[in-house]
Amino acid sequence: MVNRLAQETSPYLLQHAHNPVDWYPWGEEALTRARAENRPILLSVGYSACHWCHVMERESFENPEIARLMNEHFINIKVDREERPDIDAVYMSAVQALTGRGGWPMTVFLTPDGRPYWGGTYFPPEDRHGMPGFPRVLVGMAQAYREQPEQVAQQAAQITAHIQQSRDIHTPGELTPSILEHAARALGRDFDAEHGGFGGAPKFPAAMAMDFLLQQWQRSGEARLLAMVEFTLGKMARGGIYDQLGGGFHRYSVDAVWLVPHFEKMLYDNALLARVYLHAWQATGNEGYAAIARETLDYVLREMTSPDGGFYSTQDADSEGEEGKFFVWTPEEITSVIGTEPARLFNAYYGVTAGGNFEHRNILNVPRDMAAVASEQSVSVEELRASLAASRTALFAAREQRIHPGRDEKVLTAWNGMLLRTLAEAAAAFDREDYRAAAVRNARFLMTTLVRNGRVLRTYKDGRARLDGYLEDYALLIDGLLGVHELTFDAGWIHQAQELAARMLDLFWDSDTGAFYDTARDAEPLVVRPRDVLDNATPAGNSVAVAVLLRLALITGDERYEQQATAVLSSLREAMSRYPSAFGELLQALGFALGRPLELAIVGTPEAVDSRALLAELYRRYVPHRVVLGRTPQDETLAALSPLMEQRTAIGGRATAYLCQRYVCQTPATAPESLAAQLDASR
Repeated sequence: MVNRLAQETSPYLLQHAHNPVDWYPWGEEALTRARAENRPILLSVGYSACHWCHVMERESFENPEIARLMNEHFINIKVDREERPDIDAVYMSAVQALTGRGGWPMTVFLTPDGRPYWGGTYFPPEDRHGMPGFPRVLVGMAQAYREQPEQVAQQAAQITAHIQQSRDIHTPGELTPSILEHAARALGRDFDAEHGGFGGAPKFPAAMAMDFLLQQWQRSGEARLLAMVEFTLGKMARGGIYDQLGGGFHRYSVDAVWLVPHFEKMLYDNALLARVYLHAWQATGNEGYAAIARETLDYVLREMTSPDGGFYSTQDADSEGEEGKFFVWTPEEITSVIGTEPARLFNAYYGVTAGGNFEHRNILNVPRDMAAVASEQSVSVEELRASLAASRTALFAAREQRIHPGRDEKVLTAWNGMLLRTLAEAAAAFDREDYRAAAVRNARFLMTTLVRNGRVLRTYKDGRARLDGYLEDYALLIDGLLGVHELTFDAGWIHQAQELAARMLDLFWDSDTGAFYDTARDAEPLVVRPRDVLDNATPAGNSVAVAVLLRLALITGDERYEQQATAVLSSLREAMSRYPSAFGELLQALGFALGRPLELAIVGTPEAVDSRALLAELYRRYVPHRVVLGRTPQDETLAALSPLMEQRTAIGGRATAYLCQRYVCQTPATAPESLAAQLDASR
């Protein structure tokens, strides 16, 4: 049995291609049929790494009787939220308004014209634990549409109006440092001083909020802000949310102590978390943070990179039908791989017990310091460290022989742009040639495969690039390209970033509110035009657009970029003040706008020792608000694009750095120690 989803490229949709449900992908065919037959729409939204999405498929969508009810009463549409964030955002707002919570799988009942009249998330196949069974829900929603059309129409109108009103953000006001100070205090009130992070279970990493706190610490000198970040990063790195053998972070912790994760791994989480660990290393010099950043990026390059240079989207929580099976261990399994004595040390350090900490097995974590374990086990710290390193290598090799979790191998432009920026920063900071090569390769892949006739596309898989890009796709791709320029000194990346920024402003800008929409002006119309301004698991398109426009304003000298970025910040001023935890990325952009960013122009050859010595002085420091431009002595292209490069030369044939703020520059520096002194004085 094959349904229409078999023609899609999304792994999530393809997972449902053999359901007995008469699924449609979102599109005109399904919507036209719903209107022609006056039948309600059952919209089901999820993603391939979603554990409960898999559960609902097994329990309900593969059940012939439940499928019969769905086919009899509804036009059934399946959507991959990662491909269509616009649809997900609109109808998630409806579900949250109706139920007070959201999540996936998301199930929404729509009128034939697409207006939601009821919805929820996961439904069991029968009444269970106070939840209505899915068959009862189906019969009730079909009956309501058939027998109570006026009430359904009224409910749909009210919900749609609520969604529209929730996107009204036009509350401009003055931008002052007090917004940043208030936000930092509010995050401090939510801080979990016992376990790190913010709030209770389930606990999400909040990478953008931590990056903001690092920036505010640098601005204010308030030690507690840095302490909150360091405490949280330490707890996460030692917890089960971090893959202690293979590197990389799982999606979130189901508890408050970072021990038991929801085991899926998302590209965007690892992009954002590698970045904040990198920044923490720059801010503190703690090599432990650098190690986590490198191990996370090494995981992405090893397991999440396509042969053509794109980065895959997600890795499932499940393998062999069990959540987390790939990642957990029994003491016997460990001993069989590494032997009795190494296992004694390994188990003591990584909290492995006979009873286990997850369904009678063990999620590796680090509950105690190395010195305490070494003392207890009567070995030196050096002996313990060496033994653990050898054991991790052996156990990782053994784990590689297991059946791996499924992987969603679609390439999403926005998420690739996010990882691209982090990879470019790490390549420069760690002077890693493999990171540099991977970043350039990814940028070339994105620009040749996912940009067509000046328009950015959303997704690529199996040789097909498709779906018009959203605001976040443009903004995050621009962000990544600016990072790649810093590695290569190639003016072409700046030029392409400018072209994409012009197209972004043309397609998404809303002059009435002074902000961006998420969908282009010529996109398929939905019941409301989406504008999600919150920095949730990923940064909002508006937030990243502001950040890249501010940087482009300094690079090009074009004040229009800064004006439009400031307009967005002004429109969201009140929201940032009220809900700082939902604006981690935008608060960073506000800090940039209110500060005095450093502008560093370098004339030299990027691969040369003298150029790298100068750049190393910048990249080993924590300088969050900066732009970097570089060119070779022979290439004058960038001088025409940027006033920062006008009349810049390599003095005496040596790589030369020009450190400026608002185009007021210090004495050109050719020696690393001279640039170091200037950077220190500019703090």
